[in-house]
Amino acid sequence: MKKIFVFLFNGFSDWEIAYLSPEINKNKEFDLIYFSKDGSPVLSMGGLRVLPHMSLSEINTNDVDMLILPGGTAWEKDENNEINLLVKTLFAEKKAIAAICAATTYLGKQGLLNNLKHTSNDLYYLKGIAPQYSGEKNYINSLAVTDENIITANGIATIEFAREIFKKVNLYSDNDIEKWFQLFKNGIWHS
Repeated sequence: MKKIFVFLFNGFSDWEIAYLSPEINKNKEFDLIYFSKDGSPVLSMGGLRVLPHMSLSEINTNDVDMLILPGGTAWEKDENNEINLLVKTLFAEKKAIAAICAATTYLGKQGLLNNLKHTSNDLYYLKGIAPQYSGEKNYINSLAVTDENIITANGIATIEFAREIFKKVNLYSDNDIEKWFQLFKNGIWHS
C-alpha cells in the first residue's frame, strides 16, 4: 500500500483537506495516515478535535509516499518547525510533498520552491511571510501547480489541490480524475 501522511497541528485548515481525504481513504491501494508533532489530539481552525494516528517521531521516511501539509496561521508564525528534518529528508529523497495556502510559505522559508514552478496565495504574500524565499522567477499565478515532486496550491483551491494530488499518486485514471473534478468544481457529472 502507498502511504500518504497528513500533518495535523493546532489551527490547521480542516477544509483544505476535506476533498482529498475521503477519496484517498476509500481507495484500498492507499493508507492515509494523520500525524501530529507528539501524537496528541489537535484542534482544527474549524473546531474539530482530531486524534492523529501517530506522532512525528514514529514516522519512518522510507514508508512515506507523499506528505500533505494543510494551511493554517501556525506556518506564518514559524510554529511547525519540528517537521523541518522530515520535510528536508523527503525533499532530498524526491518524495512527493503537497502544500496549500500558508503551508506554501513554509516551503518558501525552507528554500524548496526557489528552483521549481509553484504558487501560493499571492507572490507578495509569499515574499512577505518568507523573506528568504528567492523563487520569484518560478512563481505561477495559478490555483495549483505541480513541478517534479512538489505540489503547491492557493488557499481557495482545495479542489484543484486534491486533483493535483490524485494525479501525482495515480489515484484514478486521468478521465476519472477529470470527472471527479467537474462534479465537485462545477456540479457536472458525465458517466
